[in-house]
Amino acid sequence: MQACTALAFNLRRKTEFLVALADYSVKCFDTETKELVSWMRGHNSSVSSISVHGSGRYAITTSTDTAQLWDLDTFQRKRKLNVRQSVGIQQVFFLPLSNTILSCFKDNSVFAWEFDTLHCKYQLPTAVEGSALHYKVFAVTRDGRIFVAGGKSNHLHLWCLESKQLVRIIQMPTEVRAVRHLEFLPDSFDGGSNQVLGVLSQDNIMRFISIETYKLLFVIGSHEEGISTAAISPNGRYIASVMENGSLNLYSVQALTQEVNKPPPPLFKVVEDWPKSEANKLTTRVTSGRSEQPWKSKGGKIQTRLLKVQMNTLLENKENELPGGLNKKRLQALLKGYGEYPAKYRMFVWRSLLQLPENHLAFSSLIDKGTHSAFVNIQNEYPIKSRKLLRVLQRTLSALAHWSAIFGETPYIPLLAFPFVKLFQNNQLICFEVVATVVVNFCQHWFEYFPNPPVNILSMMENILAHHDRELLQHLIKYSVTSQVYAWPLLETLFSEVLTREEWLKVFDNIFSNHPSYFLMIVVAYIICSRAPLLLCNQSQDFEYFFHHRNNLDINAVIKQAYHLMETTPPDIHPQRVLDDFMPLTKGQYPVFNKYPKFVVDYQTRERERIRQDEIEYLRERQLMHELEAKAQERKAEDEAFYRKQELLREAEEQRRKMVLEEEEKLAERRRRLAAVRRELKVKELQFLDASRRRFLKYQQDQRQMELKRLDEDIARKASMREQETAATLQDIEVRQMELESQRQLFEQRLIKDQETITQEMREEKDDRQRKADLEDHIVQRWVETDREERQKAQMVAEENLAKAEQNCIDNEWRLQALHKLRRDDQDREKRYEEIAKLLHDNRVKEAELLKAMREAEEKKWEEVTWRKAQLEEEQKAAAAANEHRKQFLEDEMNDALELAEKLQREDGYFERLRDLKARHAERGVEFQQLPKSGNICLNDLSASQSSLHTSSDRRQELARQERELMADIRQLRQKLTARAQTRRPPARVSPTRWTT
Repeated sequence: MQACTALAFNLRRKTEFLVALADYSVKCFDTETKELVSWMRGHNSSVSSISVHGSGRYAITTSTDTAQLWDLDTFQRKRKLNVRQSVGIQQVFFLPLSNTILSCFKDNSVFAWEFDTLHCKYQLPTAVEGSALHYKVFAVTRDGRIFVAGGKSNHLHLWCLESKQLVRIIQMPTEVRAVRHLEFLPDSFDGGSNQVLGVLSQDNIMRFISIETYKLLFVIGSHEEGISTAAISPNGRYIASVMENGSLNLYSVQALTQEVNKPPPPLFKVVEDWPKSEANKLTTRVTSGRSEQPWKSKGGKIQTRLLKVQMNTLLENKENELPGGLNKKRLQALLKGYGEYPAKYRMFVWRSLLQLPENHLAFSSLIDKGTHSAFVNIQNEYPIKSRKLLRVLQRTLSALAHWSAIFGETPYIPLLAFPFVKLFQNNQLICFEVVATVVVNFCQHWFEYFPNPPVNILSMMENILAHHDRELLQHLIKYSVTSQVYAWPLLETLFSEVLTREEWLKVFDNIFSNHPSYFLMIVVAYIICSRAPLLLCNQSQDFEYFFHHRNNLDINAVIKQAYHLMETTPPDIHPQRVLDDFMPLTKGQYPVFNKYPKFVVDYQTRERERIRQDEIEYLRERQLMHELEAKAQERKAEDEAFYRKQELLREAEEQRRKMVLEEEEKLAERRRRLAAVRRELKVKELQFLDASRRRFLKYQQDQRQMELKRLDEDIARKASMREQETAATLQDIEVRQMELESQRQLFEQRLIKDQETITQEMREEKDDRQRKADLEDHIVQRWVETDREERQKAQMVAEENLAKAEQNCIDNEWRLQALHKLRRDDQDREKRYEEIAKLLHDNRVKEAELLKAMREAEEKKWEEVTWRKAQLEEEQKAAAAANEHRKQFLEDEMNDALELAEKLQREDGYFERLRDLKARHAERGVEFQQLPKSGNICLNDLSASQSSLHTSSDRRQELARQERELMADIRQLRQKLTARAQTRRPPARVSPTRWTT
């Protein structure tokens, strides 16, 4: 349910393909199982292109903001290319047949990256001024040398990636205003250097031009039937295009033009006169044919139409068709004309002739098995200077040995494979498959007599030599030169020892283009063409040297002679009768190779393993023997050195004894001198210690005096502070006493003023009572002052005792510390620090406890103050009630006294006096009424401060004193009245119990 934005095929597993979807993801599907293989995410925008590496193992997905490299074996992202948002990416892709990644950005910059390390290899320079265009589409030739870029212009830029230069600017026809797609048309004969470029422009017409002649070759599409997109097959034979109307057109390139796939004109060397008719048969002409107008779909049905092609293509022999669009007959004709294939296209032609399957998975499984045990130490037998070449040879031989066990036991397999390893060292897969194809097809029946040379093949070649040159064979037999001397060295080395590189390549151009029997024929031809120098040899060493070294021989004559032998050899001795036709390797998995005596190979394998184990054991024993021998030599040398040292030690001992005796005498003399010096030093040391001790004692005494002085100063300072505090406290007490005295005086003045209104008669009694009150006040004041002085004295004594105790404690502590400091100054420093820390901790704990106790005492004090206030209020209420009760009682008593006085007034004549007394008592009642109020006022005023408690108690005492005086006066008056009444006639209504009460 997602739109597709890009597709990619040609993965390592041919049944899989990649699809980029509109949701920015990339999916991998399998065409056989029709299931999803993997789902790759990581892009933030739609993927515009997917590029697959030549091996099919890696892929690059490109979007506008990033390019990501994926491993298609694990479907994991390996690397990521990020760019600035302002730049953007146009396309990132692999260059064909190389390990280079090309990245093209929207600012026309082009960078090349090394695939293995992802390091920047180079950057293309900016285009020539005035010719710049915005690159949109790109194309690269198959050999990776030419890079073409186009965009919104009718110009195309041709870059040479080898020289990194802009070599051409191609101008398209005026109808072209923008280029939408670029793609090279592959050619079977150009070796990857494609010369025809397809350009799809904005008018939906695809034009094919030649980048050499800059001519328009052919056009597909039209304005009526425009092309939306197009793709070209890898062999360059067909073009598929999706039209704007939804149809799919398939074009035959061979029918469109005869100039594209036409081979280069043969420059035949005249070997023999060919008839004209046969030459015409070898030259195939392709006439240009244009396809008819594309068909239109009617009624929504899909229609197809087969375009006309040449009749010659229908008559081609299917057996001669090769991969890559090549034809074996035409290649053979080209080879006979030129004698060899072009060096530029040779590898491509060989791969087509040998029909290599390129089984990546099978080859990887062989490589993953590691180095075969038979080739672990190959560098000892074949010391190759190039480490890379040696490594490739080792891997190729190991893969062959893992493929078939016979190749691990064959001694000449490295000689056979080395030429191909050197030729294909950059592509190990191709190298392995070429060697395997050569072994399977051109080395038939070689291993039937293993481990001996192929006697059957050598006998066959000897028969051919006997048929064509019996004289030479008789000469070789005469000197006991067998086919194992003159033929086998050429076979097992594939002519690599006797031919140069160019000659060897030319020979194998012909070997790969013919029947496998041609390989044997060319060996016999080499021997026949060398008959002149061979007939001159008469020693076996000369024959061996001849067939192991290069010789002055025309290789073209050898090739010609081999073709002659192929045609003139009788069928009964011809190798074609024994050798099978060419059979390429199977695709997917390599064929089983077991054409050898298995028991011999197994026996040799076991023997080799046994020999290897014996060799390991021998090497171990030899190493052990060498170690024992080395230890014996070392022990012998140590013994000799020991005896030499003992002799030297004895001689040295005698000399040392003499020297010791002399030294002892000198030492005794020195000891005597040293004893005298030591005594002097001891005396000086004692004197110095005595002086130091005195100095220290004096210093200690000074320190003690200074400490005492400081303590005296502290004591004096604290005493002065205490005196100041005491003086301030006394002043405060005196001020308070003055305030109380002033209040008392004011109160007394008010009392005096009130009492002045009393009659003159009561003044004397009042003066007496006042004197008594003053005496009691003085006593009370003395008692209060005595109590206060006692408390102050007790406080001062306690403070003095506390100060003395603190001083004694400080002195004792100082003495103890000084004593401890003298005794343990250095030894117990850390312990003292710990004790000090602990003491500080304890002090903190005690301080915290003291603070807590002080807080608790403060709370208790405040509770006591609250309780005192409540008690004071209750006492005030009780005093008020007592005052009311006393007032009522006094009124009652006064009333009774007045009644009694009225009764006696007639007799005593003291009516006036009693009336005055009544008046005085009435005034005293007023005074009593005023005293509680003044008392309450004083108490209310004094309750605001804790310091006014003494004043309130004094006033209560004053009130009580006055009440007692009043009661005493009343009792005296009652006694007088009672005595007066008893002397006379008492009233009948007066009860004696009344008075008692």
